[in-house]
Amino acid sequence: MASASDMTARPALIRQGWRKVRAASKRQMAATALLLILALILARFSWNIPVVGDAEDSLYDLRSFVMAPQVEQDPRIQIIAYTDQTLINVKKRSPLDRGLLASTLRTLDGMGAKAIGIDILFDQPQDEDADLIEALRAMKTPTFVAYADHATNENDINYEQQQYLKSFLARLEGSNARPASIRLSNYQGATRVWPSIVPGLPPLLGQAMVASGGNGEDEAFPDYTGSIRYRLSNSDAPVFSSIPIDLFAALEDPGMAAAFAAQVRGRYVLIGGQIVDTDQVTTSLTSYIGTTVPGIEVHAATIAQMLDGAPKTPVAAWQRWSVALLVIVAAALTALLDARTWKIVPLFVAQLAVIVGLPFYLEHAGVETYGTPAFGWIAGWILAFIAVSSAVRASGTVERRFAQDALGKYLPRDIAQEIIDNPERLTLSGSKRELYILFSDLEGFTQLSHQLEPEVVARLLNEYLDKLSSVVLEHGGIVDKYVGDAVVAFWGAPIARPDDAEKAARAAYAMWQAGEEFRRNIDPALPPIGRTRVGQHFGEAVVGNFGGERRIQYTALGDAMNTAARLESANKALGTSVIASREFAERSGLDWWRPLGRVVLRGRAKPVDVFEPAPDFPAADREALSAAVALIDTDPAAAANQIEAIAAAHPDDAALRNLLERTRKLEGNRAYVLA
Repeated sequence: MASASDMTARPALIRQGWRKVRAASKRQMAATALLLILALILARFSWNIPVVGDAEDSLYDLRSFVMAPQVEQDPRIQIIAYTDQTLINVKKRSPLDRGLLASTLRTLDGMGAKAIGIDILFDQPQDEDADLIEALRAMKTPTFVAYADHATNENDINYEQQQYLKSFLARLEGSNARPASIRLSNYQGATRVWPSIVPGLPPLLGQAMVASGGNGEDEAFPDYTGSIRYRLSNSDAPVFSSIPIDLFAALEDPGMAAAFAAQVRGRYVLIGGQIVDTDQVTTSLTSYIGTTVPGIEVHAATIAQMLDGAPKTPVAAWQRWSVALLVIVAAALTALLDARTWKIVPLFVAQLAVIVGLPFYLEHAGVETYGTPAFGWIAGWILAFIAVSSAVRASGTVERRFAQDALGKYLPRDIAQEIIDNPERLTLSGSKRELYILFSDLEGFTQLSHQLEPEVVARLLNEYLDKLSSVVLEHGGIVDKYVGDAVVAFWGAPIARPDDAEKAARAAYAMWQAGEEFRRNIDPALPPIGRTRVGQHFGEAVVGNFGGERRIQYTALGDAMNTAARLESANKALGTSVIASREFAERSGLDWWRPLGRVVLRGRAKPVDVFEPAPDFPAADREALSAAVALIDTDPAAAANQIEAIAAAHPDDAALRNLLERTRKLEGNRAYVLA
């Protein structure tokens, strides 16, 4: 049994799916509605749709076979048959020997049959007709003679034959021998249902026999046109006993006559052909038992069904509409479930099991399933499920694209996709991670903003931040936040890569270049814009989603973040645009760094070794500068002299001049304290 949490979770999942559908385009919604209508029509009218109707017939035949009652030989019905051996014995094949029939009727009349039905059309004259008519008129047992009409059985009798049949039957008026229709339904190539009631025709052969045999009209299914209930034998014996007719006609031995009488007394007797190539009928069981059956056995099956009082319970149109609608609604709701596939599959399987199994259960319960959809329910469910799930996927694709574009403004595409695919990552939590951190700032922008109209400030700021954000994302970084004109970014979370350090280093230099390009391309009429300054540091920080349930921000917190921010600020004092801590520079794997000494950042006590990316600085001067900075700890004066020589070769290098000044003012820990 589902838990209370499961029961409350399902409506929520459906609501989530419905929100996705509502996000679909009008065209998608219209297409979905049309497909749902088609699915409903398919689930309701599948029997009337070409090809689909054939599938329904096949499934009905399967149900009829699987659910067919397994019975002993029926003691209430006796077939007396013209067999292939009979035709050989009498040396006459067509029409069937009527003299033989006349002799048999005289024999049967005293054996106590409830009723006799003759499934043979007397549609052309024979020499034995007078003898047969005499035997029929003399019958004391209710006897019914086959009747067929050209209008309803045009394949069995033509107009001339019908005229002779009528004249034959007219000679029986006033006797116990009366006409009965042997019409069978052959709709869709098989006899699955009782023939429809046609005004003006005599009653059906089986109905007439049951009604006259003491069971009454009510037991004879007078208005029934449902399906025929065929049965299967549970032994080697056939469902209906059959005796060759020529044995009855030649009964002379009293003992034999008594034995045969026991086979007839109190039974409904059917006389007709059981001939291999004549009057063979395809039934709902034919595909599975592998053979057709003689038409006389179909009449026997209808008599047995009446005697058992087993009409199939009809299904009303409103009931079929209700089930069809329920099937479509179930499919739509299943498609709306916004859950993992493994959670939906059991529900999917359970629904299909019910849809497939329900027709079999109804057939077993005696409900009319001929005309009741089975394949239509399955096909309608599938079509409705596809229609709604397609709408969900289409709108989901739009939402995912929107989400990816939105996240893509802050995260690299692969990380954004990871969060979209695994939304549980957005839960409130945090963890310690080693990060490569970057802070940038636009020099003098605050003062500049006071000189410009708000619209101009907004346009410039958006353009600037867009350029710098693009650099971060192109280098695989996470845009943590914007603080005015400052950009905070980091590498190493939520996914760490081996080249994070190098990408972060190159991103910082590229951000400075993007800032310089922005300065060059600004409208000359506007006040000048300052440099972009960047600080970088490597250290441990707590990374995760922080905030509340209504607003979550993925960010990093900790002292390493503060160090990076102070390094950015130190650029102004050091005459640089981009600097990094030793921890960052050494991990980057790049050879473009030049040391700029050791400083104590504002508000800190521990000194930091700083480095500047200088890809165009001569390699020899870089080595000389490294040696000079390394000498500061032991001989500041000598170090200052070497730095002065290097700076002289680069008179426009403000960072070198600044390093020289700081080196000459060092005290105590050999680190310059920034104000």
